[in-house]
Amino acid sequence: MKTLGLIGGMSWESTAEYYRLLNTLTRNRLGGLHSARLVLHSVDFAEIERLQAAGRWSEAGEILADAARSLEAAGAELLLICTNTMHKVADQVEAAVSVPLLHLADATAEAVRAAGVRRVGLLGTAFTMEQDFYRGRLASGGLNVLVPKAGSRALVHRIIYEELCVGLVREESRASYRQVISELVAAGAEGIVLGCTEIELLIRPEDSPVPVFPTTRLHAEAAIDAALAAP
Repeated sequence: MKTLGLIGGMSWESTAEYYRLLNTLTRNRLGGLHSARLVLHSVDFAEIERLQAAGRWSEAGEILADAARSLEAAGAELLLICTNTMHKVADQVEAAVSVPLLHLADATAEAVRAAGVRRVGLLGTAFTMEQDFYRGRLASGGLNVLVPKAGSRALVHRIIYEELCVGLVREESRASYRQVISELVAAGAEGIVLGCTEIELLIRPEDSPVPVFPTTRLHAEAAIDAALAAP
């Protein structure tokens, strides 16, 4: 099994879910007491969030690039950025190392296509929903991407940063997300991409009338597939 390198901490709430999923999937595949070979570099999300808000993406990217270098030095053979939003700097991270990076949007697009879905609603941070680095990657993977209206985007973003990233899971927020999902479905979405790793702490398949695509799980599944693939 290849050693996975995780760039995490953004937030640690979802990084913990990555750790659980990667180990659970490994045990399910290999049986017995098997667990995943991985190394983790967990950054300080407060520092990253300040740079996001200021639009200083290159500086944030260099922090993640340094993390990638440390993971490669520690023996990682495949890297994962454990957050959707920071895939904005995926190219900067890839350029810093010689080992491959498994892009979260690519793993998601592949799973959506395999389910026979082409038109999806995207939930995530405002950066993910409004900028092209993620929507464009999904589109290049053959998907038609819808995003919520402006007020709903602001609501989704606020709940991520003010609640989910600090471990708060509220029923009223689940109800709000259900309403946003309903709006996307009414606009023609055939599936919903949970394009923020923390959203899976709040939204379950039964919260949507159409299939949901949980990006944390999909990323973890693709990582284990790659880690266990024959050389």
